[in-house]
Amino acid sequence: MALVASPSAPPLTLNAPVSLPDAPKTTPAASLDVYTGDPNFMTSLARGLIVIQAFTQQSPQMTISQLSIRTGLSRAAVRRCLYTLTKLGFAGAEDGSRYSLRPRMLTLSHTYTASNTLSSAAQPILERMSSALRESFSVATLDGEDIVYIARTTVSRVMAVDLHIGSRLPAYCTSMGRVLLAYLPADQLESYLSKVVLTPFTTRTVNSLEKLRLHLRNIRRSGYAICDQEYEVGLRSLAVPVYSPSGRAVATINLSGNAQRMTAMDMQTRFLPHLRNAANELSVFLR
Repeated sequence: MALVASPSAPPLTLNAPVSLPDAPKTTPAASLDVYTGDPNFMTSLARGLIVIQAFTQQSPQMTISQLSIRTGLSRAAVRRCLYTLTKLGFAGAEDGSRYSLRPRMLTLSHTYTASNTLSSAAQPILERMSSALRESFSVATLDGEDIVYIARTTVSRVMAVDLHIGSRLPAYCTSMGRVLLAYLPADQLESYLSKVVLTPFTTRTVNSLEKLRLHLRNIRRSGYAICDQEYEVGLRSLAVPVYSPSGRAVATINLSGNAQRMTAMDMQTRFLPHLRNAANELSVFLR
C-alpha cells in the first residue's frame, strides 16, 4: 500500500533493516514532528500507517520491540496500533508475539487501484502488450524520492526482488524514475537533487549529480530512458513518459528484461514504438 506524503513533509518510507540493534538516526516517527501543533492532523492514524509500512517482504513478521526500533515509535504506541489493527482484522500474531499483516490489508490497495483511473486503465494495456510481446511491463508514478508501481504484468522473473503493485524503488537509478525526474518542474527537480543519496546498488549505478543531470537532459531530448544494470546486475529497462492533458508527465511505462537476452538496441528498435503507443493510449484516459 503506497502512502502519499505531503510535499512539505518528508515521505513516510521505511528502509532501515529490522536486524539492526539500534534505532536508525532518522526514523519514520520523526517525520511526524513537522505536524506538531496542527489541530487537524490525526497523529494516531499517522502512527498506524507507519506501523503498517514497517512490514516488508524481508520482514513480514516482527515483535513489538522490533517494530518500535524500526519505526521510532514507543513500544506503547506500537502496541496500541497493533491492537487496533488486530481488532479490525488487518494484522495478527499467530504465536502471540510476532505480528504480521492479514489478507484484509489487500482491500485497501484494491480500493486504490479500483478508484484510480490511471491504474485501472493501465492494467489491461499492459496485459495486452505482455500477451503479444511476451515481456514484462509496468506503470509507475513518483512519490517523494521513489517510484511506486501502480500496474504491472510479468511473463518471467526478471528481477531478484518480487515487484508488485505498491512496490517502491529509488528514482535515480531506474528507467521509470529517471523519466519522471527528467520532466519535473525545475524547482522540484532541484529540491530532489539537493537531498538525494546516490546509494550504489551495482558498479554501474550513477555516482554523481553531474552524471545524473546529464542523464536527465538526454532523456528530455530523446523522450525515453534506458537504465543498464544500475539497480540490479543483469537487469536492463526502457521507459517513456505518460502525459496529462496539460502536458505534464504524470506517470511512466516501462519494459524490463534480462541484459544478456535483450540489448539496448533491441529495446530501441523493437519495443520503444510499442511503449510510446501504449503511453499515448493511456494518456487518453486522463482527459
